[in-house]
Amino acid sequence: MTTKPIVVGTDGSEHSARTVEWAAREAVLRSAPLRIVAAPEILPRMSATPMAAGIGTVATSLLRERDQALAAAALVAAAAAPGLLIDTDPVDGPPAQAVTASGSGALLLVVGSHGSGAFPAMVIGSVSRYAVVHASCPVVVVRDEATVTRRLIVVGIRNPLDCGAALGFAFEEARLRQAALLAVHASPTGDPAGAERTAVELDELLDDWRSKFPDVDASRDVVIGHPGEALADLSARASLVVLGRHDANGRPGPARVIHAAVSHAHGPVVIVPPQGS
Repeated sequence: MTTKPIVVGTDGSEHSARTVEWAAREAVLRSAPLRIVAAPEILPRMSATPMAAGIGTVATSLLRERDQALAAAALVAAAAAPGLLIDTDPVDGPPAQAVTASGSGALLLVVGSHGSGAFPAMVIGSVSRYAVVHASCPVVVVRDEATVTRRLIVVGIRNPLDCGAALGFAFEEARLRQAALLAVHASPTGDPAGAERTAVELDELLDDWRSKFPDVDASRDVVIGHPGEALADLSARASLVVLGRHDANGRPGPARVIHAAVSHAHGPVVIVPPQGS
């Protein structure tokens, strides 16, 4: 069994419970333990020390609700994956940063796309927006899942010459799930020459990866349209949509594509950080 866990954030909401269920099933698939974290936002002016005996503070109420959310999430995970090794961990600090930091060294960090938790100071949607940009491990944003009729991993390719981390992750997922893989490049401009050039580059790229993963049925598509919208549409028939993240290094990153895909996808989307992050 791997020692790296899958980490999932919870805020006590119904959507968060479905996110925990998804993470628990993924932990079983990977023979990995599950770590459930929660972090309500305790502002500096909030005191966790009661002003008088028997009188609680806002902070103590938030901490109590955090602990209740963790306990409830552990029950959800245990029901979804009997026998799974589950750990619950309250983490300190601003929720987005604390939950994101908890994914350091994890196989995956799993968060919900939205939430209205028992403690509103930790709305899971704000966590997902931060995590997909800053996490050092792959981040899965779980939306309300569509009924997927075929096993398919869709990976968005922005630049065929700079997509190794995302494409490698996608091939690993396809092999793990015994799924087909579809590499998609979408461009809002209808440039036939550019599309043909990209198609050739994708064919050459996939040939290299097919030699490493001969058991994965891999194909490609070059489409005209906004990349985020195209990937969101494809997510309705995919087990998982994979996108690479390009950190700021003098080049514009595809943050708008990531947020568009995450906001409108019909199923889980994973954001893979660049190699070496």
